[in-house]
Amino acid sequence: MSPIRAGFLVACLLVTTCSPAAAKPGPSADEVADARQEVRQRTKELGTATARLAAAEARLTTLDAAAERQVEAYNGEKVRLARAEQTHRDALARMVAAEQRVVGAQADVAEIAAQTYGGFDVRSPILGMIGNDDFLHRVSVLRQIGGERGQILDRSRDMRTVATILREHAEQAFLDQQEAAERAEAAKLAAQKAVAEQQRETRELMTVKRELESELDSARSQAERLARARQAAMERSIYARYSLATGSTRGDAAANWALSQLGKPYVWAADGPSSYDCSGLTMRAWEKVGIRLDHWTGTQWTSGPHVPINQLRRGDLLFFGYVSSDPGTIHHVGMYIGKGLMVHAPQTGDVVRVASMWRRDLVGATRPAG
Repeated sequence: MSPIRAGFLVACLLVTTCSPAAAKPGPSADEVADARQEVRQRTKELGTATARLAAAEARLTTLDAAAERQVEAYNGEKVRLARAEQTHRDALARMVAAEQRVVGAQADVAEIAAQTYGGFDVRSPILGMIGNDDFLHRVSVLRQIGGERGQILDRSRDMRTVATILREHAEQAFLDQQEAAERAEAAKLAAQKAVAEQQRETRELMTVKRELESELDSARSQAERLARARQAAMERSIYARYSLATGSTRGDAAANWALSQLGKPYVWAADGPSSYDCSGLTMRAWEKVGIRLDHWTGTQWTSGPHVPINQLRRGDLLFFGYVSSDPGTIHHVGMYIGKGLMVHAPQTGDVVRVASMWRRDLVGATRPAG
């Protein structure tokens, strides 16, 4: 409850002439309470949405990091795939070279065979060949050539085997790396999808939060408007009733003027017209009826005769100090308006309002005299 409202409620409770009907036509206490309950509810909803948004943003950060790791893993697999492709190309090149060597070896064998059997007449009678020097030479050459041809054929088979192994190895390595790259691509896409979904959820929560903030601001404005309207109605009621109160001519007029300043803010060392401190308000009130006071509680305390508390009249100044029996400790002043109430400018952050005069630090009262 605000100090203003509290002061007004005290006034209505202590003044028998302040009836519930007089507190109208402003908003009722229930209406103000309902508006403030709406503010509390909106505040709670905003707090929940803010917590959800914070959790969503934290999850988004985690997903972003995970997605980045998957993207980098994919990049790594792409590099390895490129290397595998190069290895495959190199292996194919080695295989082609090996096959060319096989073809060359086969050509060597064919050439040797042609040279060996060229001009040899297999229909010659065996007896005719025995003792033939040329025949003996050819037999010796065939034996030698048979050994060389065997070595060439062996090398040819080895080259073909190596070529086949290289080709199979390169093809398998390429296929394995291609599968790894595809898995990395799938993981990357899944991570990016998760990030996109989380970004969408985060944006939606941010929208909800902004809407709730707007609703909360609206609820606060409504509650403040109703509270101000109720306070204004109570101010009018208090002012109307107390301005009709009897008292000394000057004191009554000074009190009525002070009541007309209700709701204006307290500002240290201010003396009007838009703000006041405690002695600035009482100085201006008595100034309106032709009595000049200093802007200081010290001399206002001595501005007229001291009045017993049981003989107070409207307009009398009430003084408060750290030690109620010692006027030298006075630090605050208010103006008596009747029925145990005063109008005063309380402190920084507060406004001119009505309050009970019955405080433990009450020192005494003075009736200013011209």
